[in-house]
Amino acid sequence: MHFHSLMSSLILFVLLLCISDAESMRTLKNLAVKHGGSLTIPCFYEEQYKSDRKYWCKGWDWINCKTVAYTNTSGRTSVTDHPTLNMFTVELKSLQDSDSGYYWCAVEIGVSPDDKDHLYLTVSADPAVSVINSRVSGQEGGSVSVQCLYSAEYQTEQKQWCRFKDWGCFTVERTNTSQNSAVLVSDDEKGSVSVEMRGLQKSDAGWYWFNAGDVGVTVHLTVTERPSIVTTSLSSQETQESVNTPDSESLKTLKNLAVRHGGSLTIPCFYDEKYKSNLKYWCKGQEWLLCKIVAYTNTSGRTSVTDHPTQNMFTVELNSLQDSDSGYYWCAVEISDRSDDGDYVYLTVSSGKTSLCVK
Repeated sequence: MHFHSLMSSLILFVLLLCISDAESMRTLKNLAVKHGGSLTIPCFYEEQYKSDRKYWCKGWDWINCKTVAYTNTSGRTSVTDHPTLNMFTVELKSLQDSDSGYYWCAVEIGVSPDDKDHLYLTVSADPAVSVINSRVSGQEGGSVSVQCLYSAEYQTEQKQWCRFKDWGCFTVERTNTSQNSAVLVSDDEKGSVSVEMRGLQKSDAGWYWFNAGDVGVTVHLTVTERPSIVTTSLSSQETQESVNTPDSESLKTLKNLAVRHGGSLTIPCFYDEKYKSNLKYWCKGQEWLLCKIVAYTNTSGRTSVTDHPTQNMFTVELNSLQDSDSGYYWCAVEISDRSDDGDYVYLTVSSGKTSLCVK
């Protein structure tokens, strides 16, 4: 009788220990990265571990796993603690196929067994999922775009954009993220998912991940404060007149975007329900009436336009951008029985720092 009571207590202890481990330390379970690439992995822990030493360990078996790096070490693998956020990050550089395997986010505890959570990392020439830019930035109240890619075998798998803050996920539909911000996730079903976050709030900053099926990749979002004073030589009314814009209440986009020389950018254009079946296009020029059409819907090349009628939006993808591509552009809708509708954006291409989505 005493033996059975002892065994029951031992089993209960092990179950409680497993539950404690799962709750006290958390990370993703399956990540992918391209051969030669880099990846930053966030590991989240509870308040009780704030002052403990963190480390990164490799091995399928926890008991025999080999410590790769401790907090504040440098090299191809580095571990950085962020105690105010109750998390630490592991940065992996110049990854090789041989780096594939099981790893552990771990916390060194002196009086009891170390706490941990594991993940599996796959390094390959053609990863199951990837992102064009793993770090993106946008201004408060503005928008930011993330282009996510997936391989052919994951075409029918569910695609999600998730945030570590609350482990909430958004699928291929429009979902409110807070009172004023929204996430638009659209899948072209050809290997690319576009994530557009609009109406950014400071609280939206942090770590996210994109996954197709059970494989994911991490992305960090920085939200900067909206400038309190905008220096310009023209008033908003003068700017409106200078670009000679039509009534664009039914068609909206951002007003000022920046991208690095040689980079790429995806621009969302949102339209009213009444334009769902109209032809969309991308036009360049300061004067609306004289702007030159660059691309129509479903054209390919350095500039491509893709309509997403179920989300009342189309996206314009710009690749290999040069300084000469700077200037005024228009998201436009062709209307047969009256003048076309359009809304403008100013694009700056430069070699310096950029304030929005950069590739």
